[in-house]
Amino acid sequence: MKLNLPEVGYLRLSQILNIIPISKSAWWEGCRSGLYPKPVKLGPRTTAWRVEDIRELMERINKESLYE
Repeated sequence: MKLNLPEVGYLRLSQILNIIPISKSAWWEGCRSGLYPKPVKLGPRTTAWRVEDIRELMERINKESLYE
């Protein structure tokens, strides 16, 4: 499956959860614990994550799954 992620920019939570199939609460807990990237506040009611950080997370997950 080929993902059409932009090279730079931001992703909203719904976009991330389409890529990484976990619950919202698990995602937020991972952000709090440092397992997942920290969010960026783009406005008072807008939170997003840097595409670069999500790409790094995906690479880390892929590498870890190879060694399990």
